[in-house]
Amino acid sequence: MAVLSKIRQKSALLIAVIGIALLAFVIGDVVRSTGGGLSRNIGSVDGEEINTQEFLHKVAQAEKQGQMSNTQAGVMVWNNEVNNILLTNEFAKLGLAIGKEQLVNVVKNNPTFANNPEFQNAVGQFDINKFNQFVAMMKNAGQEQWNQWLAYEKELEKVGLEQMYFSLVQGGIYTTTTEAKAVYASENNKVTFDYVTVPYSTVNNEEAPVSNTEIVEFMKKHSNRFKSEPTRVLQYAVLSSAPSAADKETVKETIEGYLKPTVQYNATTKKNDTIPGFKTVKDIESFVNTNSDIKFDSLYYAKKDLPLEYQEELFNLQPGQTFGPYIMGDYYCISRMIDKKAGQRVDASHILIGFAGSASQGATRTKEEAKAKAEEILAKVKAAPATFATEAMMASEDPGSKNNGGKYEDIPKGQMVKPFDNFIFNNAAGTIGLVETDFGFHIIQVNEKKEGAKLATVARKIEVSDVTADELFTKATQLEQDAPAAKDFIASAQGLGFTTQNNITIRPFEEFLPGAGNQRSIISWAFNKDTKDSAIKRFDSADGHIIVKITSKNDTGLAPVEEVKSIIEPILMNEKKAVILRKKMVGNTIQEVSNSSKASISSMTDVTTAAPLITNIGNEPLVVGTAFATAVNKDSKLIDGLQGVYMVNTKNVAKAPELPNYVTYKAKVENGVRGMAQMQILKVLKDNAKIKDNRIGVLQ
Repeated sequence: MAVLSKIRQKSALLIAVIGIALLAFVIGDVVRSTGGGLSRNIGSVDGEEINTQEFLHKVAQAEKQGQMSNTQAGVMVWNNEVNNILLTNEFAKLGLAIGKEQLVNVVKNNPTFANNPEFQNAVGQFDINKFNQFVAMMKNAGQEQWNQWLAYEKELEKVGLEQMYFSLVQGGIYTTTTEAKAVYASENNKVTFDYVTVPYSTVNNEEAPVSNTEIVEFMKKHSNRFKSEPTRVLQYAVLSSAPSAADKETVKETIEGYLKPTVQYNATTKKNDTIPGFKTVKDIESFVNTNSDIKFDSLYYAKKDLPLEYQEELFNLQPGQTFGPYIMGDYYCISRMIDKKAGQRVDASHILIGFAGSASQGATRTKEEAKAKAEEILAKVKAAPATFATEAMMASEDPGSKNNGGKYEDIPKGQMVKPFDNFIFNNAAGTIGLVETDFGFHIIQVNEKKEGAKLATVARKIEVSDVTADELFTKATQLEQDAPAAKDFIASAQGLGFTTQNNITIRPFEEFLPGAGNQRSIISWAFNKDTKDSAIKRFDSADGHIIVKITSKNDTGLAPVEEVKSIIEPILMNEKKAVILRKKMVGNTIQEVSNSSKASISSMTDVTTAAPLITNIGNEPLVVGTAFATAVNKDSKLIDGLQGVYMVNTKNVAKAPELPNYVTYKAKVENGVRGMAQMQILKVLKDNAKIKDNRIGVLQ
């Protein structure tokens, strides 16, 4: 975008994301096209429609600029569109508007401008005159450039309106003294009580069964807690495209063949020529490049840089000796030692002192000052080499090594700038000296010089053969054909050697399937309106084959039963168990209940409602609350707690002394509420809005 380009030209800073509401600017130019293309809307918020064509354009821009997937971009753009409409409507209801001075404040607080030296005065503060000059430049740059700037200003206005709106809401948050006292009391009032309990665990689960119908009814009664996007439950079988044992053996035989001489007919001489094998060939580089899937590498490697499982065998080869075949990753390899040399890898430490004009960022001292400082440090570390790491951490201006005492390990020849490289490779271990590079002055310590090995390796990739690929395809086709009639899809798939996943719940805009990776095409198919219940389909890719079966669809707006069963089932089950336990816990006093239930009486001392814990049982807020509400030396009614049924006898309630004031508690409550205000506002607005979402079937 031209506006961004102009700012970049003046600052060399990337434009940052500016506030939640900067939707259009974050994801690209706002396109207000009403022409052809898709006719229906992607959705609406309180009757305000979101145009499909505009939405998809924004998604494409977000995908490109944000380096995210199409699905991720779609979710981000949708959330931003919904938030933008909800907030804009709120601004209109309240009559909020932003003036020129407020807009300038938004600009001043925007890091894009505030932290940009091009918009700062001599003392590093935002200079409105420089900003005005920039705006004038934009106006004179042509109508298109100016229109883009005006569109950007509109987005800045939205940021200002958001700040104003949320500030108004947060400013209206007030904690009364009564509320502050309540928090103080919850943390400091204490109750001591006796209790008797019979845990729910004493009743077998079979005596209190909970049906899926009961779980659904519970969700309906508490629908706000269990709202959900549409879901699908899948079974699927994965057959990875992996080389067979025969494929591996074929590659191994090919690799072994390279070790031996071969006879080839020479059309020129009309005679058979003997071609030397890998063990004896003289032009090793040409042999490797002709026969290997990985080209010849002339570098010397330290022992630790060789494949871990074959380090000893490879590094201990003598020049001319070979090792292999061996497997390294997806390749069968044979290796031949070409040469070994001492000092091919170096461990070295350095202290960098930069100067103005060098490649070291932020250096302001002169070259002469930098050299003098470097020579001073050089003298110190030469006199006491053991202090080198400490000096590096204190003085070095190389952020990549200073926290590690200036150390770089296993440096190969040619990796460092030439003066640095020459010093560490041309001096013995223990040498300390000074060199100058484009980055500044380096005080260098050569720590260790290591032997390096130069190996030639012929590597052939172990790939799926056509025969294996045909066998895999045949298996996948067979499972797809047999699946509709199979009594147990999972068992059938496992019998054919597939790995399987059972009862996996997915949502419309997810991308990944457990055990299968990114499978957006499968998820799109599962939510396609033409995909029927119990549908089965095969999906083929270079990675293998996946056969998918839809076991259930859920478009009710409530979470799927299996997903929330572990939450709701214990609640309903405990309600039923409480009925059973109450019949056993007969009596009007804690002693009578103890006798009838054969449960002992226990005690708790100084418990608060802020931390309503019962020793060895856990959190029981209703039990502790009842103890506070029961008169001293009186018995409560039976209480259905979280872990069992209780009766309490309150022994003492110790109320905390009144405070001179409750300013601290007021601030504590207000800060907590204000910190959550923005998130809660958006949640409330969404919960009370009529949001229609037509993205399913449009986003792929």
